[in-house]
Amino acid sequence: MDIPEGSHRSRRHFIGATAAAVVAAELGMTAAAQGRSGEEKPEVPPTAKPGANKSFSSLKQKAAGVLNVGYAEAGPASGRPVTLLHGWPYDIHSYVDVAPLLAAEGYRVIVPYLRGHGTTRFLSSKTPRNAQQSVFALDILALMDALKIEKAILAGFDWGSRTADIIAALWPERCTALVSVTGYLITNPQANKQPSPPESEWAWWYQYYFATERGELGLTKYRHDLGKLIWKFNSPTWNFDQATFDRTAAAFQNRDYVSIVIDNYRWRLGLAKGESQYDALEKRLAQGPVIKVPTITIDGADDPFTPPGNGSAYRKKFSGKYAHKTLKAGHNVPQEAPLDFTRAVIEVDGFAQPLSK
Repeated sequence: MDIPEGSHRSRRHFIGATAAAVVAAELGMTAAAQGRSGEEKPEVPPTAKPGANKSFSSLKQKAAGVLNVGYAEAGPASGRPVTLLHGWPYDIHSYVDVAPLLAAEGYRVIVPYLRGHGTTRFLSSKTPRNAQQSVFALDILALMDALKIEKAILAGFDWGSRTADIIAALWPERCTALVSVTGYLITNPQANKQPSPPESEWAWWYQYYFATERGELGLTKYRHDLGKLIWKFNSPTWNFDQATFDRTAAAFQNRDYVSIVIDNYRWRLGLAKGESQYDALEKRLAQGPVIKVPTITIDGADDPFTPPGNGSAYRKKFSGKYAHKTLKAGHNVPQEAPLDFTRAVIEVDGFAQPLSK
């Protein structure tokens, strides 16, 4: 889970597409095929229900960088690319309702498992199981290269937001537009050494747990129960069922899951060094680079990690065309509010399109 840098944190469902043509007609748009002015508001049927889709029709594998990446793909190969990035403790099923909607609009949708999750595997046993923030961005760029995707709309939450933010900030030529839940999540490890208010520190209990050998053993033994506990805390108004959680929890059986999760949180606290080859990237990221690509940020109103101020805590970090939305959802916005998340992706695509004359 992720929190914007320097903010005070307080504790505060789409349709199963039976036919692409039907969904597209209901959406009332052809965003992928038409240029938008950015002023049009996507129309999505209010009767659509989340949770109708239980799984992706198939998964693919692609060697990319140091990984063999497992990913779901939907939509036409010629469509405008959209890459959807999940967080922790989540997986690609956060987008199981969003992907078919975007596909029905003509987008080419790629939903990869991050390193340490699902069917994504390291190509070599000798590769360090490093989980500092920059390597996730490099993984996604490598996958885009392998799939011959020059540029994509990037959308994510939690670890996925951070990864998308990094690409948008450092490689804007690879990012058409950005949807980032909880706003700006690029980490400054030095700033992370400063304490937060007690309520925030309490909410981050697992971060400190993972800093210990006991926590690593606990994640290994109780990865299923721990993930479910965090889901409940993160999304207090989301009444997910056991089957929904279990579909995602299967991704936690990846052989590198524990190593990646532990390294990620220890790196953020300065307890894991990362690799020197990424020092230059991390130095740039620690400076908090401004994101210039068209962006929509989203906060979940029921997310205990949503900063106050309706996006004001991170507004200055986005200098391009911008909009902010607060949705009735918890932390896992795309799975809890897939209609609204889909709207945001289509709307931000409009931001990136040239004005029609």
